[in-house]
Amino acid sequence: MKKHNDEHSPISASELEYLQDHEMSRRDFMLDSLAVGGLAATFGLAASSAAWGSIQPPADEVVRIGYLPITDATVLLVAHAKGYFEDEGLKTEPPVLMRGWSPLVEGFAAAKFNLVHLLKPIPIWMRYNNGFPVKIMSWAHLNGSGLVVGRHTGVESFAELGGKQVAVPYWYSMHNIVLQMGLRHAGLIPVIKSQGEPLAPNEVNLQIMPPPDMPPALAARKIDAFIVAEPFNAVGEMLAGGKMLRFTGDMWKNHPCCVVCMNENQVNANPVWSQKVMNAIVRAQIYAQQNKKEVAHLLSKDGKGYLPMKADIIERAMTLYDEASYATPDAIQNPGWGSGRIDFQPWPYPSATKLIVNELKNTLVGGDTTFLQQLDADFVAEDLVDYRFVKAAMEQHTGWQQGPGFNADNPFEREEVIKL
Repeated sequence: MKKHNDEHSPISASELEYLQDHEMSRRDFMLDSLAVGGLAATFGLAASSAAWGSIQPPADEVVRIGYLPITDATVLLVAHAKGYFEDEGLKTEPPVLMRGWSPLVEGFAAAKFNLVHLLKPIPIWMRYNNGFPVKIMSWAHLNGSGLVVGRHTGVESFAELGGKQVAVPYWYSMHNIVLQMGLRHAGLIPVIKSQGEPLAPNEVNLQIMPPPDMPPALAARKIDAFIVAEPFNAVGEMLAGGKMLRFTGDMWKNHPCCVVCMNENQVNANPVWSQKVMNAIVRAQIYAQQNKKEVAHLLSKDGKGYLPMKADIIERAMTLYDEASYATPDAIQNPGWGSGRIDFQPWPYPSATKLIVNELKNTLVGGDTTFLQQLDADFVAEDLVDYRFVKAAMEQHTGWQQGPGFNADNPFEREEVIKL
């Protein structure tokens, strides 16, 4: 596949077919109707943990993974591919690739999966708006997202996004939160309007779009920019004539994006099993951080095929992060942070959870957000996250100390650093 170096070059028919038919078909991709409506209503249940208890998982202790074909799923897939679950004495089924956040959430809620990665704001919405007993067990990765703009726009900074159409993958996403932080900092107003409605010069119109549709839509100039997880930023760069405006990890230092989640009822009923799962996850975190190039190939269609993209795309998405490559626009403004394009460390810092809860209250999303205004950030940091099993696993395995931002004097607390 050729790269698009000509800013006027449309995406080719063969590349469009590759994106839509071989990566993910938009016909199979369910949008975020759950975020607008309600998860409990989908199952005909009341929004309470007691009601969810009527859905029982299989009686066995087989690890059943559900995931999206993005690098956010890396540690789940590495743990499976490297046999780390089996090393703990656990049986696994092949991970199931899902076509969107809504079907993944539904599958998890229906007990089809007992181990998933979710965008960090999704468990907040699931637990406190829908009463689902989800628990965050660890972080899945750090950073790993960016804002890609079309070359046709001439946009070189956030301030120049006024009047533009920007696609996001899900309302309850880190992408949406960080994007809107950047827009507000630039004096712009995020809005949700139909695509034909006029925009004021200081308005930026947000729309939900499946990640695989983003690069073709950018190439066709149906949108002006998109913010999403890797490897779709790399796809946008390599196949759709896009350019990286800013990496999110350069705006919020080592921020979480996806988190590893389990059902609280299953965690409490099977603490030994839960610990074994987390032992495998922490091992995978360490391996992924130390072997990004090898992991990129392993995940790709050229390797074990967990992700349907070629190895060169995933390798770029996991390793290309230097000032020279991203000088225009200036996508890396804080090189001193020592961050990677994507990094892996398991500890779920409470300070980040608190910041997310508070930022969500200021973030424009579709649907009823009444529940957000009542949330106390300190309460959520203790109630939503289970720190026991990941900490025990980190005590058992070494190597995570080499991850970005590690502070030997205070390894389990940090201050959040944001520089928009």
